[in-house]
Amino acid sequence: MPDPSELSRRERQIMDILFTRGAATVNQIAEALPDPPTPMAVRRMMHILEEKGHLRRRESGREVVYAPK
Repeated sequence: MPDPSELSRRERQIMDILFTRGAATVNQIAEALPDPPTPMAVRRMMHILEEKGHLRRRESGREVVYAPK
C-alpha cells in the first residue's frame, strides 16, 4: 500500500472525497473541491494518483469513475 504521507494537499482532498463517496467522476470531484481547479487539472491529478497506486478506475459509458484502492 502506498504511503499516504506522500500526497500533496490537493491529492489528499481528492482522496478524502473519494473515501467519503466511495467512487466519483472527475466532474463530481471538481464540484466537491474547495476553490476547484479546472476539470482538466483534476483529471491530471486523478491520473497521477492512479500512477501512484492510490486509485482504480472503471469506465461507465462515456465517463470514467474513480475509486480508492
